[in-house]
Amino acid sequence: MKRRRVVLLLAVVSGIAVVTNGQTSISGYWDFQAPRIANNDGTYRETFFELKQDGESITGRIEPGGSREYPLTEGTLRNGTLHFVILVPRANAAPNRTVYEGTQTQDGHFTFAATGADGNATRGELLRVAKEAALPPRRIEPPTLHDVPDNGLARTPPMGWNSWNKFNARITDADVRGIADAMVSSGMAKVGYTYVNIDDAWEGQKRDAQGNITTNRKFPDMKALADYVHSKGLKLGIYSSPGPFTCAGYEGSYGHEEQDAKQYAAWGIDYLKYDWCGARNEYKEEEEQAVYQKMGDALQKSGRKIVYSLCQYGHVNVWQWGSKVGGNLWRTTGDINDHWASLDLISFGRQQNTTQLEIAGFARSGHFNDPDMLEIGNGGMTGDEYRLHMTVWAMLSAPLIAGNDLRSMSDETKSILLNPDVIAVDQDKAVNPVRAVAQTGAPDNSFVWVKSLSDGSVAVALLNRGEAPGQLSVSWKSLGLAGKNITARDLWTHAPVVAAGETYSTTVPKHGVVMLKVSAK
Repeated sequence: MKRRRVVLLLAVVSGIAVVTNGQTSISGYWDFQAPRIANNDGTYRETFFELKQDGESITGRIEPGGSREYPLTEGTLRNGTLHFVILVPRANAAPNRTVYEGTQTQDGHFTFAATGADGNATRGELLRVAKEAALPPRRIEPPTLHDVPDNGLARTPPMGWNSWNKFNARITDADVRGIADAMVSSGMAKVGYTYVNIDDAWEGQKRDAQGNITTNRKFPDMKALADYVHSKGLKLGIYSSPGPFTCAGYEGSYGHEEQDAKQYAAWGIDYLKYDWCGARNEYKEEEEQAVYQKMGDALQKSGRKIVYSLCQYGHVNVWQWGSKVGGNLWRTTGDINDHWASLDLISFGRQQNTTQLEIAGFARSGHFNDPDMLEIGNGGMTGDEYRLHMTVWAMLSAPLIAGNDLRSMSDETKSILLNPDVIAVDQDKAVNPVRAVAQTGAPDNSFVWVKSLSDGSVAVALLNRGEAPGQLSVSWKSLGLAGKNITARDLWTHAPVVAAGETYSTTVPKHGVVMLKVSAK
């Protein structure tokens, strides 16, 4: 900033206010530190501002120097009360309006609050900081592209659990231990669920003096937690971002990729989910492959075999290059939510200009399309919808990462998540792509998907997207089985079905599925 010679506007050098005529200008750089009270982890969210004072008028910008900085409006400082508004533009909607207001204390800081349009206020302190602390970190150029060697892991789709869908940022060490216990006691471990994955909000406020990533008070000893999970015959996963911050605003791996990978290995981590959203301000989408390659290389050098999960929502055709950066799985969709519209969009709709069927052929042993975690058991959908959820993921050879509280599952939830016949379709070693076949007399919004299995049989899913029960049919000819001695079994009722004639027809419930395994001699 250039110095300005105005009676009440005084320069700030390295964050130190200059005092003239007994008054202190608030021009300079500030950090709004708001404790994450709901998360109860001892950390706080930081928001930086550059403020300029001219008498009672305050101008400036939020997140100075970043790609998403926005100007202040309605800024005033009167009788020690600082007030301003930030308007964040939105496509086809009115801007998001947040009011920032606080009172100056004797030490020159402010007790501060940010109040959104919903009336909810986030409270904390507004503290003066040096310019260097407020500006974004220097850009680190992505590396030159090369292929990262296959790590030999995840020969079939990973199975496990992730904390975010149910616990969000409130996950604790005790929760993770309880989930590990439940994964064993419920029988989930016996049918293949292995990974217990901690999502965002395990990180500490700052790195230590040597630059090592730290944990917050909810996770007092990550190594001890990994040892506990391993003692159950399970594996522990963790989360980070290629940006300076994670999606929830915690410490990311930007500029510390090798250091973090080595720390994960030292703790005994077995799985890394690496989430793009914290890197949006530092990199362009077309740089994603190089950025993800950087962590892929770091994991290779860590000295430990760690499953690498790319979470970047299907940008820039990740299914074409995910394996080249060492990825074992890569997200192909936006975030899932626990309601039918979200499940329907992910399963059958177009996202990133494609559908799950169109990219199914990119999945292969060790490298899988990931339509996001399972919502089964979280309560927002019906049992039929959850059975369709599990079926679609199995037909896609997708990772089966549960997202519910395993400690309190209903019998119905257990029957869905632990169904060995459906799991076997997902885990089939051939990883053949699913395809749609012609329907006979099916209503609109219904599909028949088929998937050839390694034992020569065929998995068939009759999927009803409609708002009422529908009669769906499939011809044996469409499966390549016409004229043969056909046997079929319903994988949800575990009962044989009549396979006489040239077609099979059945009533499928609203938002539901009938799933068969069909064999021929």
